[in-house]
Amino acid sequence: MTKRLTLCADDFAQSDAISAGILELLAAGRLSATSVMSQAPSWASRASELKAFDGKADIGLHFNLSHPFGEHVRPLSHWLMKSQLRQLSRPMLRDAAVLQIDLFCQHYGRLPDFIDGHQHVHALPVVRDALFEAIAQRWQEQPLPYLRSPDRLGHPGDNRLKALVLRSVSTGFDDGAREQGFSTTPWFGGMYSLTPQADFAGLMQQWLARTPDRGLIMCHPGHPAADKDDPIAATREKEYRFLGSQAFADLCGQYDVEVARFDKAAPAPAPMAA
Repeated sequence: MTKRLTLCADDFAQSDAISAGILELLAAGRLSATSVMSQAPSWASRASELKAFDGKADIGLHFNLSHPFGEHVRPLSHWLMKSQLRQLSRPMLRDAAVLQIDLFCQHYGRLPDFIDGHQHVHALPVVRDALFEAIAQRWQEQPLPYLRSPDRLGHPGDNRLKALVLRSVSTGFDDGAREQGFSTTPWFGGMYSLTPQADFAGLMQQWLARTPDRGLIMCHPGHPAADKDDPIAATREKEYRFLGSQAFADLCGQYDVEVARFDKAAPAPAPMAA
């Protein structure tokens, strides 16, 4: 049976080089979703190009608290520690999420199809509750966005410690989101070290083999650029080249995977073991 896979490129608008690579892969049908950093200076000019894929791909918000856009930015370590200690301001976080939703809408003309988080901050304790409140403020009669559930991570990639930490800090997100009425991704892949030395092709083969129907794999493709704030710039080009290759298309055929938009109406399967 064909497995539908949402293949999502994170970080649209973080830089022109990243956006250009994502747009090319969308046009080639190699991606079915991308999430936008709506605070980025280039979002205003890039939004019109992304509109060409409206209805053909899922266009979402990449909620950001750690990349240097906006006044609330802090290192990821800050959010990890403070969220576990429950020492974050929910009103401040709610307002930050509302602002980023509004910036998305201002240039795209509608609400996002889904919401995820840069470095998965959206799933942290306190942050998740603030995000739910922000969505309640902005979604009235419209269908709710679907949410990425990092605690449904189904494969550790090449870094089991990183995977263990992610599952730990995001525990309970999926259950909490579904209790609030959200559709969530039932299986999540794409986690790895993000180093240029990593075997991205080999990992993708494992993810495609493991994903069930309606799984989601994140990726970070882009063109090369000298971006001092992007620690994974070299990795992006490697991902871009592989996702655009015949080798990737062959892997999808081998594992009977169809790159497709997320189906919010389908029932969520039981969690799968990593």
